[in-house]
Order: sequence, then structure tokens, then C-alpha cells
Amino acid sequence: MNTISRVAMVTATLTIGLGSLAACGSNDDGDSGSDEGKTIALLLPETKTTRYESFDKPLFEAKVKELCDDCKVDYLNADQDASKQQQQAQSAITNGASVLVLDPVDGKAATTIVKSAQGSDVPVVAYDRFIEGADYYISFDNERVGQMQGEALVEATGDKGDILMLNGSPTDPNAAQFKKGAHSVLDASGLNIVAEYDNPDWSPDNAQKFTSSQFNKVDPGDLAGVYAANDGQAGGVFAAFKSAGAGDVPPITGQDAELAAIQRIIAGQQFMTVYKPIKAEAEQAAELAVDLVNGEDISGTEDFQGVPSFILDPISVKQDNVGDTVVKDEFYTVDQICTAEYADACTKAGLS
Repeated sequence: MNTISRVAMVTATLTIGLGSLAACGSNDDGDSGSDEGKTIALLLPETKTTRYESFDKPLFEAKVKELCDDCKVDYLNADQDASKQQQQAQSAITNGASVLVLDPVDGKAATTIVKSAQGSDVPVVAYDRFIEGADYYISFDNERVGQMQGEALVEATGDKGDILMLNGSPTDPNAAQFKKGAHSVLDASGLNIVAEYDNPDWSPDNAQKFTSSQFNKVDPGDLAGVYAANDGQAGGVFAAFKSAGAGDVPPITGQDAELAAIQRIIAGQQFMTVYKPIKAEAEQAAELAVDLVNGEDISGTEDFQGVPSFILDPISVKQDNVGDTVVKDEFYTVDQICTAEYADACTKAGLS
């Protein structure tokens, strides 16, 4: 019997360039067809965050293919549209999906999807973002992510000065956990949050606009740092400082270990990111989905807000441990990070 054990924080090797593996019935509009077989619907929320198309999707598909020859993955992306995701989910259910692996655009709205699926005896795995009432939940310790970001900013600023705070989307349940964790550290520190922003769709452009607008109230050079909840926003913040002609950009936090963020960290343009080994998360979700399709018993879960869950550990990445984290795990190669623009910085950081 294939049971699932709790994932320990031992990061596995990730091969970049898996590409888009063939997924029968895979599309973006929910017209998946009704072929017979064991269908797993993978519903992801958006494409602005690079992880979903580049990592989550191909890793999940590859693991399902490895574990189950007669399973197929019906992949759908909602493009940050909760209504579209509702339609996609309903279409997947109607067309015979055996299980939904759902990363919701809007966690609260997704409870409707859960009820509809369960009404059709289709279990729902809440992937990366929590959904109340889901059958299972797989994610990282998201409150800890926020704490790590807050702790890094306190470290980088010497625990004094004014900062900006850019959070994630209010409809993203993870964003609330990141925010809670960060505030638990920042509110007890000597840092002063002069302005705070909840970014409606995690947009880097919105982050840049918000940051630039604050420069009408505070001189960029007077800011001790910026809390950015993810790397996309960190990139927007950095662009705002450069557009304002700021000489030295203050410490900026991030999350997701995007390649551009790792390069900014190597170059001293971003202080840190939070690396969440997506391979472990995606493969755990695939293994769970296959077990559910095959009617296997599930073991090794823990309780999270009443839902059987698999909670993984995040890792803080700074300039001094890039080689021991994302490079060691082959999340990125040195060649990918150390392009011509970053060659000198990589040499100084001991990466090349």
C-alpha cells in the first residue's frame, strides 16, 4: 500500500528544464473533454508569479506520470480570476475529475468549489493556500515565512529606522499568514512602519507604484528597509528606488527564490528571500492525489485548522548561503545565476 509520510525538510534534487509535459485534456478554459481514466485536475491561481508555470506544474505532472501510468493531469490556470477558477473547477468535476488539487485565487470563495466537489464525491487537496473544509492541505509554514522575513529585516537594519511594508493579496489566505508572522516580529522591534500596503494581485507593477508614491512623503534615502512579501514585489520596490535615483537601495525582503531575486541578492540589491522547495511540495501533492485516485489510505498528516495537512519548512536565503541552498538543490545552476551582468558579484560571493 502506498502511504504518504510527513515530508522532512531535506530538499531533493530539482532538475531545471523539465518543460511542459504532455497532459491529456490540459488547457486554460476548462474544456477538458471526458476521456475515461483517472483524471487529476490541477488548478493553479495565476502566472505573474513565475513558480507556477516553471516549477509547480511540470514537477507535479512529472511525479504523477512516474507514479501512475493510467492517470492524466488536467491543468488549468485561473489568471488571478476567482470566477474563472470556479468555472474551471466545475468543468473539471463535470468532466469526471477524480480529485482536485486546488491552489485558490480567493481562499474564501474556494469553499464553494470544495462543497461542489465533495457533493460529487471528489476530494479536494488545498495546494499551497489553505481552504476551509478541504479534504487535505499541503503547504509550507507560512506564518514562519513572515517571521523569517521580519527577522531578516531587523537584522539588516540594526533594529531601527523607518520601513515600508508591502503585503500580498487580501484574498490569498497565505498572505494573511505571512503578514501575521511578519508583524509578530516587526511590531516588537525598533522599526517604524511608515506605510503599509496590501497588494491586490501581488503585482510587481503595483508594488513599484506604491513605493514610488511614498517618495512624495519620505525621502528614499531616509528609509531603513522595505518588507516585501514576495520576490515579484521586491523587484517592483527595487525598480522604484532606482527610478527615483536612489544611490544605495536599503535592505529588501522577498519570497519564492525567483531567479531575478537570487541575482539581486548576489548583487546586494535585495537582502533575502524565502526559499520554499517546490519540488517537495509538488511531489507530495502528486503522491497524495495518486493515492486518492487509487483509493489508498493516507497517513502521516497533522491537523491544521481542522484539515489533515502536510506542512513543510521554509528556508531563509541570503547572499552567504545561496550556494548551500538553491544551487546545492539544483533549483538553479551557477551558470543561470551568474550571467555576464552578475559575474563580478558572483565571484565576490564565491559562486564562480
